[in-house]
Amino acid sequence: MKLSVFNKDGEQGSGEVNLRDSIFGIEPNETVVYEDVRRYLAHQRQGTSNTKERAQVRGGGRKPYRQKGTGMARRGSIRSPLLKGGGTVHGPSPRSYEVKMTKKMRRLARKSALSQKASEEGIRVVESFDLEEPKTRKVADLISALELKGKKILILTADTNLNLFKSARNIPEVEVLEADKPTTYQIMYADTLVIEEGAVEKLQESVEPTANKEAAE
Repeated sequence: MKLSVFNKDGEQGSGEVNLRDSIFGIEPNETVVYEDVRRYLAHQRQGTSNTKERAQVRGGGRKPYRQKGTGMARRGSIRSPLLKGGGTVHGPSPRSYEVKMTKKMRRLARKSALSQKASEEGIRVVESFDLEEPKTRKVADLISALELKGKKILILTADTNLNLFKSARNIPEVEVLEADKPTTYQIMYADTLVIEEGAVEKLQESVEPTANKEAAE
Protein backbone atom coordinates (compact mmCIF):
# COMPACT_ATOMS: atom_id res chain seq x y z
CA MET A 1 0.00 0.00 0.00
CA LYS A 2 1.32 3.44 -0.93
CA LEU A 3 0.40 6.79 0.61
CA SER A 4 1.32 10.29 -0.48
CA VAL A 5 3.54 12.33 1.81
CA PHE A 6 2.45 15.84 2.88
CA ASN A 7 4.89 18.61 3.71
CA LYS A 8 4.89 20.73 6.89
CA ASP A 9 2.45 23.15 5.29
CA GLY A 10 -0.08 20.39 4.71
CA GLU A 11 0.44 20.33 0.95
CA GLN A 12 0.64 17.01 -0.88
CA GLY A 13 4.10 16.43 -2.34
CA SER A 14 5.38 14.06 -4.98
CA GLY A 15 6.86 11.61 -2.49
CA GLU A 16 5.23 8.35 -1.44
CA VAL A 17 5.72 5.92 1.41
CA ASN A 18 5.20 2.17 1.31
CA LEU A 19 3.09 0.53 4.01
CA ARG A 20 3.27 -3.21 4.58
CA ASP A 21 0.13 -5.01 3.46
CA SER A 22 0.69 -7.52 6.27
CA ILE A 23 0.05 -4.67 8.75
CA PHE A 24 -2.16 -2.14 6.97
CA GLY A 25 -3.97 -4.44 4.53
CA ILE A 26 -5.34 -7.37 6.53
CA GLU A 27 -8.96 -8.19 7.31
CA PRO A 28 -9.54 -6.63 10.78
CA ASN A 29 -10.29 -9.11 13.55
CA GLU A 30 -12.96 -7.25 15.52
CA THR A 31 -13.05 -9.78 18.35
CA VAL A 32 -9.34 -9.45 19.11
CA VAL A 33 -9.56 -5.64 18.85
CA TYR A 34 -12.44 -5.65 21.35
CA GLU A 35 -10.51 -7.87 23.77
CA ASP A 36 -7.39 -5.69 23.59
CA VAL A 37 -9.39 -2.50 24.15
CA ARG A 38 -11.14 -4.16 27.10
CA ARG A 39 -7.74 -5.20 28.48
CA TYR A 40 -6.40 -1.63 28.17
CA LEU A 41 -9.41 -0.08 29.90
CA ALA A 42 -9.32 -2.70 32.65
CA HIS A 43 -5.68 -1.88 33.35
CA GLN A 44 -6.58 1.78 33.90
CA ARG A 45 -8.51 0.77 37.01
CA GLN A 46 -6.53 0.94 40.26
CA GLY A 47 -8.55 -1.68 42.11
CA THR A 48 -7.90 0.02 45.47
CA SER A 49 -11.53 0.67 46.50
CA ASN A 50 -12.29 -0.90 49.84
CA THR A 51 -15.28 -1.04 52.21
CA LYS A 52 -15.72 -2.71 55.58
CA GLU A 53 -18.05 -5.64 55.82
CA ARG A 54 -20.01 -6.57 58.94
CA ALA A 55 -17.16 -8.51 60.51
CA GLN A 56 -14.74 -5.59 60.06
CA VAL A 57 -16.84 -2.77 61.54
CA ARG A 58 -15.87 -1.67 65.04
CA GLY A 59 -18.34 -2.31 67.88
CA GLY A 60 -21.40 -4.48 68.20
CA GLY A 61 -20.03 -6.91 70.72
CA ARG A 62 -23.23 -7.01 72.73
CA LYS A 63 -26.93 -6.92 71.95
CA PRO A 64 -27.95 -3.23 71.80
CA TYR A 65 -31.28 -3.69 73.61
CA ARG A 66 -33.57 -6.38 74.89
CA GLN A 67 -35.28 -8.83 72.57
CA LYS A 68 -38.88 -7.95 73.41
CA GLY A 69 -40.93 -5.01 74.58
CA THR A 70 -39.35 -2.14 72.61
CA GLY A 71 -41.67 -2.23 69.60
CA MET A 72 -38.65 -2.21 67.27
CA ALA A 73 -36.84 -4.76 65.18
CA ARG A 74 -34.90 -7.31 67.18
CA ARG A 75 -31.35 -6.15 66.62
CA GLY A 76 -28.53 -8.47 67.47
CA SER A 77 -25.71 -6.06 66.63
CA ILE A 78 -25.15 -2.41 65.72
CA ARG A 79 -22.90 -3.68 62.92
CA SER A 80 -25.95 -4.76 60.88
CA PRO A 81 -25.86 -3.50 57.28
CA LEU A 82 -29.37 -2.11 57.86
CA LEU A 83 -28.12 0.44 60.40
CA LYS A 84 -26.16 3.63 59.91
CA GLY A 85 -22.49 2.91 60.49
CA GLY A 86 -22.97 -0.78 59.95
CA GLY A 87 -21.10 -3.03 57.56
CA THR A 88 -21.46 -2.98 53.77
CA VAL A 89 -23.02 -5.88 51.92
CA HIS A 90 -20.88 -7.21 49.06
CA GLY A 91 -18.87 -3.97 48.91
CA PRO A 92 -15.71 -3.55 46.80
CA SER A 93 -12.40 -4.91 48.06
CA PRO A 94 -8.88 -4.40 46.72
CA ARG A 95 -8.42 -6.54 43.61
CA SER A 96 -6.54 -6.74 40.33
CA TYR A 97 -8.37 -5.99 37.08
CA GLU A 98 -5.61 -7.49 34.96
CA VAL A 99 -6.76 -9.11 31.72
CA LYS A 100 -4.22 -11.36 30.05
CA MET A 101 -3.64 -11.64 26.31
CA THR A 102 -0.87 -13.37 24.42
CA LYS A 103 1.69 -11.28 22.56
CA LYS A 104 0.46 -12.75 19.28
CA MET A 105 -3.10 -11.61 19.97
CA ARG A 106 -1.96 -8.13 21.00
CA ARG A 107 -0.01 -7.76 17.75
CA LEU A 108 -2.98 -8.98 15.73
CA ALA A 109 -5.18 -6.42 17.49
CA ARG A 110 -2.83 -3.56 16.58
CA LYS A 111 -2.56 -4.77 12.99
CA SER A 112 -6.35 -4.95 12.78
CA ALA A 113 -6.70 -1.43 14.18
CA LEU A 114 -4.14 -0.03 11.72
CA SER A 115 -5.73 -1.87 8.80
CA GLN A 116 -9.12 -0.46 9.70
CA LYS A 117 -7.72 3.08 9.81
CA ALA A 118 -6.08 2.52 6.41
CA SER A 119 -9.32 1.20 4.90
CA GLU A 120 -11.17 4.26 6.24
CA GLU A 121 -8.50 6.61 4.80
CA GLY A 122 -7.69 7.66 8.33
CA ILE A 123 -3.91 7.87 7.90
CA ARG A 124 -1.82 10.87 6.83
CA VAL A 125 1.95 10.84 6.42
CA VAL A 126 3.85 14.12 6.95
CA GLU A 127 7.50 14.77 6.06
CA SER A 128 8.60 15.91 9.52
CA PHE A 129 7.53 17.83 12.60
CA ASP A 130 10.72 19.79 13.17
CA LEU A 131 9.91 22.84 15.31
CA GLU A 132 12.58 25.22 16.55
CA GLU A 133 10.40 26.12 19.51
CA PRO A 134 6.97 25.20 20.87
CA LYS A 135 4.36 26.88 18.68
CA THR A 136 0.74 25.80 18.92
CA ARG A 137 -0.24 27.90 15.91
CA LYS A 138 2.02 25.89 13.55
CA VAL A 139 0.47 22.58 14.59
CA ALA A 140 -3.03 24.05 14.38
CA ASP A 141 -2.32 25.37 10.88
CA LEU A 142 -1.05 21.96 9.78
CA ILE A 143 -4.19 20.29 11.12
CA SER A 144 -6.35 22.78 9.26
CA ALA A 145 -4.36 22.31 6.03
CA LEU A 146 -4.86 18.54 6.30
CA GLU A 147 -8.60 19.19 6.76
CA LEU A 148 -8.59 17.47 10.14
CA LYS A 149 -9.84 20.33 12.29
CA GLY A 150 -12.23 19.17 15.00
CA LYS A 151 -11.23 15.51 14.66
CA LYS A 152 -9.49 13.27 17.18
CA ILE A 153 -5.88 13.04 16.03
CA LEU A 154 -3.01 10.80 17.10
CA ILE A 155 0.38 12.13 15.95
CA LEU A 156 3.17 9.54 15.78
CA THR A 157 6.81 10.65 15.72
CA ALA A 158 10.07 8.81 15.10
CA ASP A 159 11.63 10.02 18.36
CA THR A 160 10.61 12.03 21.40
CA ASN A 161 9.70 15.49 20.13
CA LEU A 162 9.28 17.79 23.11
CA ASN A 163 8.59 20.91 21.05
CA LEU A 164 5.80 19.15 19.15
CA PHE A 165 4.35 17.74 22.38
CA LYS A 166 4.25 21.21 23.98
CA SER A 167 2.80 22.69 20.80
CA ALA A 168 -0.04 20.17 20.55
CA ARG A 169 -1.02 19.69 24.18
CA ASN A 170 -3.30 22.74 24.20
CA ILE A 171 -5.26 21.53 21.16
CA PRO A 172 -8.31 19.46 22.17
CA GLU A 173 -8.35 15.78 21.10
CA VAL A 174 -4.76 15.84 19.78
CA GLU A 175 -2.23 13.42 21.25
CA VAL A 176 1.47 13.03 20.44
CA LEU A 177 3.32 9.72 20.91
CA GLU A 178 6.44 7.94 19.70
CA ALA A 179 5.58 5.54 16.87
CA ASP A 180 6.28 2.40 18.91
CA LYS A 181 4.05 3.44 21.83
CA PRO A 182 0.37 3.59 20.71
CA THR A 183 -2.00 0.94 22.01
CA THR A 184 -4.92 -0.59 20.15
CA TYR A 185 -7.24 1.63 22.19
CA GLN A 186 -5.41 4.84 21.22
CA ILE A 187 -5.38 3.86 17.54
CA MET A 188 -9.10 3.07 17.55
CA TYR A 189 -10.00 6.17 19.57
CA ALA A 190 -8.40 8.53 17.05
CA ASP A 191 -10.25 9.53 13.91
CA THR A 192 -6.97 10.03 12.03
CA LEU A 193 -3.36 8.97 12.49
CA VAL A 194 -0.82 11.58 11.41
CA ILE A 195 2.50 9.79 11.06
CA GLU A 196 5.91 11.36 10.57
CA GLU A 197 7.57 9.89 7.48
CA GLY A 198 10.58 8.79 9.49
CA ALA A 199 8.32 7.07 12.01
CA VAL A 200 6.57 4.75 9.55
CA GLU A 201 9.24 2.06 9.69
CA LYS A 202 9.50 2.35 13.48
CA LEU A 203 5.76 1.80 13.77
CA GLN A 204 5.87 -1.20 11.46
CA GLU A 205 8.82 -2.76 13.28
CA SER A 206 7.04 -2.38 16.64
CA VAL A 207 4.03 -4.26 15.29
CA GLU A 208 5.81 -6.82 13.11
CA PRO A 209 9.59 -7.06 13.62
CA THR A 210 11.37 -7.98 10.41
CA ALA A 211 13.69 -10.41 12.20
CA ASN A 212 10.74 -12.41 13.55
CA LYS A 213 9.07 -12.42 10.15
CA GLU A 214 12.19 -13.75 8.43
CA ALA A 215 12.60 -16.43 11.11
CA ALA A 216 9.01 -17.55 10.58
CA GLU A 217 9.58 -17.85 6.83
